[in-house]
Amino acid sequence: MNKNYYCVIMAGGVGARFWPMSRSHRPKQFIDILDDGTSLIQKTFNRFANICPKENIYVITNAMYAQQVQEQLPELTPEQIVLEPARRNTAPCIAYANFKIKSKNPDAIIVVAPSDHVILREDVFQEVVLKGMQFVQDNAKLLTIGIRPSSPNTGYGYIQYRDDRSYGGSSIYDVKIFTEKPELEVAQQFVESGEFLWNAGIFIWSLREIEKAFEEYLPEVNDLFKQGEGLYNTPEEDNFIKATYLVCKNISIDYGIMEHARNVCVYAADFGWSDLGTWGALYDISEKDEHQNVVAGNKVKTYGSNRCIINVPKNKAVVLQGMDDYIIVDNDNVLLICKKENEQQIRQYVNDVQLDFGDKFI
Repeated sequence: MNKNYYCVIMAGGVGARFWPMSRSHRPKQFIDILDDGTSLIQKTFNRFANICPKENIYVITNAMYAQQVQEQLPELTPEQIVLEPARRNTAPCIAYANFKIKSKNPDAIIVVAPSDHVILREDVFQEVVLKGMQFVQDNAKLLTIGIRPSSPNTGYGYIQYRDDRSYGGSSIYDVKIFTEKPELEVAQQFVESGEFLWNAGIFIWSLREIEKAFEEYLPEVNDLFKQGEGLYNTPEEDNFIKATYLVCKNISIDYGIMEHARNVCVYAADFGWSDLGTWGALYDISEKDEHQNVVAGNKVKTYGSNRCIINVPKNKAVVLQGMDDYIIVDNDNVLLICKKENEQQIRQYVNDVQLDFGDKFI
């Protein structure tokens, strides 16, 4: 296994669209959502342990989740659990990890990935990532992974690529433009054109190239973290980071760098990917009964109800009659009943519940 290969797993999100199963104190990456005995972050770690040396895998998360990371990934040393004192989106998160890794190995080739995605074809994923890491080792490029779309999903960002600019006959292309989550009509046009991919939010680059990009496109973020050189992986790191995050801007790596850089490529892939960002995404990949319902709960009776996703406590008797295309989730002190087509509004529901009823329901 290549000693220069590193992985950064981003695990600080709250998964608000997966409420009420995903809560602020225990977000979805720490939950066994697929009910197979392994949480999403454990799946992610195991996936990358086949690609990078285990000692080169870093998990960056909010400080409030430190104990959960340690419990679920006991293989990690404290140094590999990188704690953010506040949420500042993906660009500061990545900048922090870059400087941590730089203090160890300036020749690092890094893959950055969220902690809560589902990959159904692990062997294909491993092949794509390893080819991508070799590509950025040989080329001064920033690489992102794009998924060939199976539907006009409005929950994903899209990447338009230049199919006339591939590298060595591979599935790696120059990027033309990034587009945020589109309206349905636009998403349909994207898919029909054959020129667009879903943005998987997985990045591969050399440490040197991503450093150059930060210096050019996010110098204010880069300069903040650069002031800590010599402190990373020492006892002084913690206080420096706390002070840095107080003044660091909140910005994503897509908006801050990837949409502006001139050397961005995309690897067009298909390995059974889902970001599992919504209940609908879980519905799509789950086994269904004869009425096309997805049921988690061992005492659920349905009558005239179809295409629902139902997640209720085991041993709780639930009777569902006359409901089609609904999300029904009973978790602790919250019951959610929502049309699947309206699942993008769950973030707003969470905000409203927090405002009116308090944090204990969030």
